Amino acid sequence: MSGIVQQVHGTALRLNAGGLLLIGASGSGKSDLALRLIDRGAMLVADDRVDITNENGMAIARPPARIAGRMEVRGLGLIAVPYAASGTIRLVLDLDVPPARLPSPGSREFVGISLPCLAFDPFPASAAIRAEWAVALAAVSGLWWDDE
Repeated sequence: MSGIVQQVHGTALRLNAGGLLLIGASGSGKSDLALRLIDRGAMLVADDRVDITNENGMAIARPPARIAGRMEVRGLGLIAVPYAASGTIRLVLDLDVPPARLPSPGSREFVGISLPCLAFDPFPASAAIRAEWAVALAAVSGLWWDDE
């Protein structure tokens, strides 16, 4: 599927451990969690819409040109923010699905690439830290919940 662009309703960020894609319905907390991650050092790639391409078997996120460097912040409007031109997605957090206490393996496919996916609650105070840990674990071991 190289060369194909899949546009996703979501927010993409670049963290030290790798890229993160937040998916969920409008109002599910994508931008709120993204703001907290940015405050902790993450870099926005795209907010609201994310273009994903398959490059050598890696899912690469980029902002659509007309919204690059823009983020919708409820109560403030569309805000210009520093952004990264791209990021390799290591993990998908699905904000629409209630999380399990102990997660089962999950995945989502984008542009022919299966990515680890975790149901995630973005609203607790610990959400940004848990998201960072989840990306780090996914980057190191793929599906960290394997027993091996």
